[in-house]
Amino acid sequence: MRDTFAFLHAYGARVLIVFAILLGLWGAYYYFRNQRVSGGFRSTFLIMAGIIPLQGLLGVGGLISGNSPREGILHMVYGAFAVLFIPGAYLYSRGNDTRREALVLAGASWIVAIAFFRGIATG
Repeated sequence: MRDTFAFLHAYGARVLIVFAILLGLWGAYYYFRNQRVSGGFRSTFLIMAGIIPLQGLLGVGGLISGNSPREGILHMVYGAFAVLFIPGAYLYSRGNDTRREALVLAGASWIVAIAFFRGIATG
């Protein structure tokens, strides 16, 4: 069971990095084209916001089963940051002008991609 949690958590981290990078590119496209973000973009952003806590639960499951990250608490800080930051950015961007919303959501995607990468690097 321990190896299953470790595998799923590691695989999920890589998937989330790709997901965040693609969202960052997609949002940058809207920003530079001066277009309103689509409902598809917003819903995909919310899907990522929902997957991030599931990734954290896999990590907690691995922790309970006996795995531990190399750099301990720092790894968990990056995860907690992503869990709070993505929904916060979404709520902050709602109701703003079209270009600013694209900038905030794309920027949040890039920032969280970096946090995911750092989380992997720490362990």
